[in-house]
Amino acid sequence: MTGVVDAVRSAVWNDAERRPRAPVRLCAALVLVGLALLVGGVAAVTLGVPVPVSTVLPMLAVAGATLLSARYVDRRQFSDLGLRRESGWLADLAAGLALGVLLQTLIAGVGLAAGWFRVADTLVGTAAGFGSVLLVFLVVGVYEELLSRGLLLVNVAEGLRFAGERVAVGGALAVSAAVFGLLHAGNPGASPASTLGITLAGAFLGVGFVLTGRLSFPVGVHISWNAAQGLLYGFSVSGLGVDAAVVDLEPTGPALVTGGSFGPEAGLLGMGAIVLGALATGAWVRYRDGDDHGIGIDPRVVAPALRWRAD
Repeated sequence: MTGVVDAVRSAVWNDAERRPRAPVRLCAALVLVGLALLVGGVAAVTLGVPVPVSTVLPMLAVAGATLLSARYVDRRQFSDLGLRRESGWLADLAAGLALGVLLQTLIAGVGLAAGWFRVADTLVGTAAGFGSVLLVFLVVGVYEELLSRGLLLVNVAEGLRFAGERVAVGGALAVSAAVFGLLHAGNPGASPASTLGITLAGAFLGVGFVLTGRLSFPVGVHISWNAAQGLLYGFSVSGLGVDAAVVDLEPTGPALVTGGSFGPEAGLLGMGAIVLGALATGAWVRYRDGDDHGIGIDPRVVAPALRWRAD
């Protein structure tokens, strides 16, 4: 009987790290995130906060639940989530912000040149509208990266360490990207193509995280990709329309190319930009670290910085 108890305990608890094993940690995080969404949604309704700002409260609640799970369930330092204020983090953030805008500008430019988009209007919306939507995009970029890359990817990679660093990180990239795609599968206008596109986007953002060991680069890309997509060019953002834009571009070409009502991620233009973005990420890391260093996985992604070790 003692042997059975020990086996069960070993399956759920890691004695060497003094914390639950990765599957248990992820299940606990799922429960906390679900509760956070519920509490945040109720708070938004109770306070009567107007849309789209009302969507920020559940997002902030999820970010808080992610941090609580990391600290008290995973027993890790927040640096494990990629929250590292170290030399180069600000440059990574700036590069990510620039890359997101560049990629969306490329999508718009190619689409206009080919006749797949037309300019429906310019300077749509009010200053308050621009500000509220930008706030949403800022919060989305931070909380989704904290959850999808900082918590999910890291826990899966740590759980797969027995297979070696490359397999662990590759598997974690695949899992986090797939979950990221499925989380957007219920958005308006979603389709198998859009889920594939968002999954590719999740892999692209994950590459930025595993190569730098920091969230600043993927957070920068995520924020500026959405902001340029919606506020600069008037595209739908993952199926959600935006009521403010500098230039409102309307898709007129085939949905297979433009993404149709869902937005560029569901079309070949967006997917092509995502692939280019992943290549550009590798080029940035190589430039930042110097050509002689090459590019590789940041080893901190699979090496937890546990709180009790720092005490």
